Formats: sequence, structure tokens, C-alpha cells
Amino acid sequence: MSSQQELQALSQQLQEIQGQIEELEETVEAIRKEQSEVDEAIEAIETLESGSVVQVPLGGGAYLRAEVEDIDEVIVELGADYAAEFDEDDAVDALENKKDRLDDRIEDVTEEISELEAESAQLEQQAQQLQQQAMQQQMQQMQGQGQGPGQQDSDE
Repeated sequence: MSSQQELQALSQQLQEIQGQIEELEETVEAIRKEQSEVDEAIEAIETLESGSVVQVPLGGGAYLRAEVEDIDEVIVELGADYAAEFDEDDAVDALENKKDRLDDRIEDVTEEISELEAESAQLEQQAQQLQQQAMQQQMQQMQGQGQGPGQQDSDE
């Protein structure tokens, strides 16, 4: 494979890695958004009391005003389309556990990003070495033809 083909292959690999990094960064942002929603839920559970009036989302941007009958009947999504009913303290604990799992997920994804960035740096270094080799070969060819830098054609 010629050095030009190798450079093109490295460039393609670098683009693919950059695409993967961007996808993973979007994943981290989505997880952080979910963490923010969990924080809001915890704050709401801790501050609401039975008899409080809240806005309940119905979907599609529509809300309904409702009164909280009993704060000790909180339903929390557990994952995999499962949910459970908890009292106030246990609901907060379940949400804190969910937040911890999200933290772990962020760490995992961030580690993947670091590994890809290291691979990308290594590929960039290889590409620079190939470019330097190609330039050196080009200079040697020019010097071999008597056309080195600073030399003029002898036809003048």
C-alpha cells in the first residue's frame, strides 16, 4: 500500500473514531439530563406534602392540575419497564440509587471516550510520520534529479 493510500486509510479511521466520540459525548449529555430529572424528582418528593397542588404532565406538552392525596405513595421507575410504589423516604433512596447507576454509566462512557481519544492521537501520530516520510522521499527525488532547494536549472 502506498503512503498516500495509508494516509487515506488513517484519515478514514480518524473520522470514524471522531464520530464514535461524538456519539458517546451525546450519550453522556443524555445521561446528565436524566440525572437532572432525577434530582428534580428527589427535590419534589422532599418538598411536597399531602394536599399539595401540582402540574401533572399528560404528554404532548399538556398538563393537568392535581392534588397530592398521599406523599407516601410514590411510584418510581426501576428500569426495564418496571416500577414500584414506595413511601417518601424509600422513593428518595430508589432515586438516589438510580442516580448512582447513572454516575457509573457516565464513568464507563467517559472511559470509552478516553480510549478512543488515545487511539485517535496514536493514529494522528502515524499520519504525521507518514507525511514526513513522504516529504523526505520527495526531497530526495528532487535532489537526485538535481532540482534540490535553491538550485536552478542549468539550461539558463
